Amino acid sequence: KLFFTDYGNAAKVERCDMDGMNRTWIVDSKIEQPTALALDLVNKYVYWVDIYLDSVEVVDYQGRKRHTIIKGRQIRHLCGLVVFESYLYTVNSDNLSILRINRYNGTDVQSLARLDNAKEIRVYQKRTQTAVRSHACEVDPHGMPGGCSHICLLSSNYKARTCRCRTGFILGSDGRSCK
Repeated sequence: KLFFTDYGNAAKVERCDMDGMNRTWIVDSKIEQPTALALDLVNKYVYWVDIYLDSVEVVDYQGRKRHTIIKGRQIRHLCGLVVFESYLYTVNSDNLSILRINRYNGTDVQSLARLDNAKEIRVYQKRTQTAVRSHACEVDPHGMPGGCSHICLLSSNYKARTCRCRTGFILGSDGRSCK
């Protein structure tokens, strides 16, 4: 799945398959400007920062179990968000500090460091990389991912795929080659 935020005409948090199909709103009320978004892949939760409401909130992948982790002035100007173990890590763009927030109680907020020009934060951890023995976009014997001549996107699960073309090309009737 692909999870993303939108604060155009109607602010929301959404999800869809990697090929853009099955687009679903998971949060569309009491939300104004959702920006940073982070996933807890193990427990299947979506966290987001709302910079207008000065809040960090969470829901499960279906949009249920919503609650506010933390709200208020101490978390103004947040950009970037990541989950690691019991904490959320984010960047305060006002003073360029890295913040650590306890994601279970929201009361334990610590400034860890200052970094010039920090706008995003990432945690790389082996446990966040799902092990899949095979998937629909594996390179075929001809060197094409999923048998697609340009781009292979996973669909509703790792065994299904959709082929797409680079800009300026059109997908052929075989659903794999680009012209």
